Amino acid sequence: MHMSEQNNPQPEASLAAGDWTPDMIRAEVNALKHKPGALLPILHAIQDRVGYIPEGAVPIVAELMQQTRAEVHGVISFYHYFRTRPVGSHVLQVCRAEACQARGGRELERHIQTRLGVAYQGTTSDNEFTLEPVYCLGNCACGPSISVNNEVHGRMTPQKFDRLTDTLTTTVLELK
Repeated sequence: MHMSEQNNPQPEASLAAGDWTPDMIRAEVNALKHKPGALLPILHAIQDRVGYIPEGAVPIVAELMQQTRAEVHGVISFYHYFRTRPVGSHVLQVCRAEACQARGGRELERHIQTRLGVAYQGTTSDNEFTLEPVYCLGNCACGPSISVNNEVHGRMTPQKFDRLTDTLTTTVLELK
């Protein structure tokens, strides 16, 4: 029995966001493994479903794809898109390409990291935001640009960023 099977006995219907089961991973692999170049679509499907690619999914994918764990891990680590840890409620990507840098991107980066209190690849302590660098959002004429949950925002300033994050932050209300 695979170790992840012992640690995750709950039925799929009761899983919280970010949880997974070996059967869930097997289903994703089996649905796509017969396509040419199937590993990338499989990894995308797992990440789309779980939010990241769990470490325990790698041996399952490797076995079903008749590849080594190292080969699967190599693909995951090569592509910056794939995540191996859960992310916050909002994934915030900051463009670090030259066009955005020329339009104030470095100052914006510093402001964002200070405001959120995390460096790149970090998640805020309240799990609201995960901060990631990207190297072009295709919005060069409107830099500096960021993306929040795959929605691009151009001509970003520290003030606009603060307003945007204020609208996205979940506030817990205490009822008395």
